[in-house]
Amino acid sequence: MNDYLILVDENDKQWGKLEKLLVHQLGLLHRAFSVFIFNTKGQLLLQQRADGKYHSAGLWTNTCCSHPQFGEETNDAVNRRLEEEMGMTCDVQFAFSFLYKVKFENGLTEHEYDHVYFGITNEIPLPNKDEVQNWNYISLKNLEMDLALHPKRYTEWLKLCFPKVKEKYATMFLPKSKINNDYVSN
Repeated sequence: MNDYLILVDENDKQWGKLEKLLVHQLGLLHRAFSVFIFNTKGQLLLQQRADGKYHSAGLWTNTCCSHPQFGEETNDAVNRRLEEEMGMTCDVQFAFSFLYKVKFENGLTEHEYDHVYFGITNEIPLPNKDEVQNWNYISLKNLEMDLALHPKRYTEWLKLCFPKVKEKYATMFLPKSKINNDYVSN
């Protein structure tokens, strides 16, 4: 927890740095990223966060999420953490950004300017057990239903950004003829 995070304003303009735990204790806005890896069937690779994580332990979330360290480019951090957390590499592309702020029961706050990246691969993950206790592929349709039925199983940031993920996936990866159809397989 001695990493320095990049403090930003509401336009993602960097203005400082601060130690990771202190940033989350104070609830300061900082740069983050979330990675969504899909297989060629259109299924999303989810991870279940390890029980030892400092917040949202044991919850299901997107493939990988973290923060670039101070002085590190976001694209480099995405590739570094995807390999560290999930034991995999994948070409990724920026999809969108969003702001969110969530206070957790343990007193920590995530206040992030979150950069979202998408990638497609059929590579099987080899997750770091300190980071990830389980993983699963799921269709966007089934994830949408489970988010509605069992929201407490999932991280707050996944629930917040899922509608935009679904929209962007369709526009980035699907032929226009399939965008309005029920395009995601089970």
